[in-house]
Amino acid sequence: MAAERSRSTHLGAVLAAAVLWGTTGTVASFAPEGSSPLLIGLATFGFGGVLLFLRSPRAILTLLRRPVAAWPWLVLGTAGIVVYPTTYYTSMTLIGVAAGNVVALGSGPLFAALLDRLLRRKQLSVRWAIATAVAVIGIGLLSFGVTSGGSGGAVPPVSSTAAGISLGLLAGLGYAAYSVAGSAMIATGASSTAAMGSMFFAGSVIMVPWFFLAGPGPLAEPRGILILIYLAVVPMALAYLAFGYGLRMLSAATATTLTLLEPLVATVLAILVVGERLSPVGWCGFALVGVGLVLMATAGAGQGRQPRAAEPKRYKEIVN
Repeated sequence: MAAERSRSTHLGAVLAAAVLWGTTGTVASFAPEGSSPLLIGLATFGFGGVLLFLRSPRAILTLLRRPVAAWPWLVLGTAGIVVYPTTYYTSMTLIGVAAGNVVALGSGPLFAALLDRLLRRKQLSVRWAIATAVAVIGIGLLSFGVTSGGSGGAVPPVSSTAAGISLGLLAGLGYAAYSVAGSAMIATGASSTAAMGSMFFAGSVIMVPWFFLAGPGPLAEPRGILILIYLAVVPMALAYLAFGYGLRMLSAATATTLTLLEPLVATVLAILVVGERLSPVGWCGFALVGVGLVLMATAGAGQGRQPRAAEPKRYKEIVN
């Protein structure tokens, strides 16, 4: 019973993170005219990574001083963290908030499963495969069922759509990479705060200087600054603390499948706030994603548990 309650808490943490992430596209759409989506991504993850470091500097520095054998996961996670925001926000400007979200987050579970299988020899449950298949079919329908309200319901040009989908897939790969890396680091005994914080801090070392070298432009206006503060604090720092907590018990494949809730939240906000539209096909996709999430969330307590390797007691006391 206690194990079931614990699993529910970790599931809830991942779903809460997904809800917060679902607000990013809508909030970013209100950035001052002429704002660069690339710079929005750099600022969100760069400054968010600094906030995560400031929350637990000692634990993160302790983790960074671990033997060289632990660094491949840090490198993989950092690469994913840089790739994700530099492609995700641009994708949304090309194909819309809702479609950009469903492509990036919808491909995440598949990439995460592939990386888990190739790098960690993880076995995937039949329940996960069914839930993911249902949800992926749903996001496919959802992505084809959304049109832009800002252009009279027009579908974006083919070239923009192809570029947007390609960038969304790259974002999904980046998302999967740092999810798998974070899960692997936690499995060695590191706390979720230290694991996620170390990767995001390493990414911020790249992204913060990049942001200032490129010049913030319109984002330096008061409205731009407020938007960047929200994105860095709420759907970045707070949400990734919750996501890291969820990874303590859930596998990367399970956690990334649960975060398919984000496209649903993003779609609702895009329709209600941004003015995008959803066709009947899109609504069918919306429902299928919900079914996939329910299938995953109601899986047995034993599925997706993260094994934790034995670590020296002193290290656990410092990091946890």
